[in-house]
Amino acid sequence: MDFKFNAQTAGNNKFQQASAQNDVQDQALKEFDDFVTVLRDNGIDVTVINDTLDPETPDSIFPNNWVSFHENGDIFLYPMFSENRRQERRDDILEQLGKRFNIERINDLSGYELEEIYLEGTGSMVLDRKNKICYACLSLRTDEQVLNDWCEKAGYQPVSFIANDAEGFPIYHTNVMMCIADKYAVICLDTITNPEEQKKVIQSLENTSKEIITIDLDQMNHFAGNMLQVKNKNGLSLLVMSEQAYLSLSQDQVNRLEQYNKLVYSPLNTIETNGGGSARCMLAEIHLAEK
Repeated sequence: MDFKFNAQTAGNNKFQQASAQNDVQDQALKEFDDFVTVLRDNGIDVTVINDTLDPETPDSIFPNNWVSFHENGDIFLYPMFSENRRQERRDDILEQLGKRFNIERINDLSGYELEEIYLEGTGSMVLDRKNKICYACLSLRTDEQVLNDWCEKAGYQPVSFIANDAEGFPIYHTNVMMCIADKYAVICLDTITNPEEQKKVIQSLENTSKEIITIDLDQMNHFAGNMLQVKNKNGLSLLVMSEQAYLSLSQDQVNRLEQYNKLVYSPLNTIETNGGGSARCMLAEIHLAEK
């Protein structure tokens, strides 16, 4: 792993801050390994792919941006904003996964990079896989044209909107401000300042019978929106997040979430500070059928 602050992404990722610590790589690797241990201790099947030092890919710890895996055997490859992140797309990873999982088709959208428009996977899109709804806040990294193309190819209905932070700066990825689970949604509604767009999102969530659990802007800045619900080997639902995200939640929010699933968390402070992403970003969930 060659993790470090990525200057190419920092301009539009306001969650990202260069750390003064001189052991960022070592600390990030420890956080990653501890995170994997916590997930496996909770019965979650984790596939770890070793990173390469050449080419230089400082954000490869966040694989959910360049690839997504779907129940019908489809794989999508995505157009990435920063040039050094485009190097994360590796055929050898897909070949390795193809030995265990059934891959029917690879849909490569990376050609949009030539038009300088982007869609960064399940960072840009928060998917309600059951109801085939794709939530997306539009930004430099989440282009509406590419989004609509993806939705048409994948069979999803787009619900797009504008979301800004407290300073009015566009939120770079949808998955830092909302999370869709089976029976609920965690969302920072304060980021959607257009009343009609906010109403549209709320109605979509209510129409799909999701309990709406709101977080505020400060909690979002502590990555409380960057969560992912998964199932372990025993079929139990778990909600994965960072320790910072968990500690930002109120007791009422914890109680409401624990009605649906166990909360699983691990310290990711170095990764969050320097990378501007958290637990959900580190997970490219594999929905492919096993061979």
